[in-house]
Amino acid sequence: MEIRRITQVEAIKAAGHLLDDPPRQGATESFLGDERHHLLIAYVDNVPAGMVTGVEMMHPDKGTEMFLYELGVDESFRGQGIGQALVSALADVARERDCYGMWVITDADNAAALATYRHVGGVPEEEQVVLVWTFDQT
Repeated sequence: MEIRRITQVEAIKAAGHLLDDPPRQGATESFLGDERHHLLIAYVDNVPAGMVTGVEMMHPDKGTEMFLYELGVDESFRGQGIGQALVSALADVARERDCYGMWVITDADNAAALATYRHVGGVPEEEQVVLVWTFDQT
C-alpha cells in the first residue's frame, strides 16, 4: 500500500468511487487550491483503495486543528488496515502543519469507523452534541 497526498483533479476523478458522490469540477479545484485542505489516497497495486480528507480549522484563541472530514475505503479493500493507515497519515500531516489536535464526527452506530478511529488513538468526547444546518444549493 502507498499513501499519496493528492494535488491533481485527475487523481480525484480516478478515485471518485471512494467518495459519496462523483467529484464536481469546481469544488475539486477549489478544494485542491486551498493549502489547508488535504486529500490522501491509499493505493494498492496502483488501484485507489481508500481516501481521507482533512480540513485545517483555526480559531483566534485555540490555534489550528485538523478536522477529519471524510474517510472511505473501497468495500473490496476493507479489513486490511487501510482506514487506520489513512487516519494515521492525516494525523502526521496535522502534526507537520503544527495543528494542536485532530477531530472527527461519526454516527454512534458506525462500529467500523469507531473501531478505526479508536485503534489509532481517537478518544470520544463525553456529552457532545452535533447540530447541523442544511441549505438548498442553487
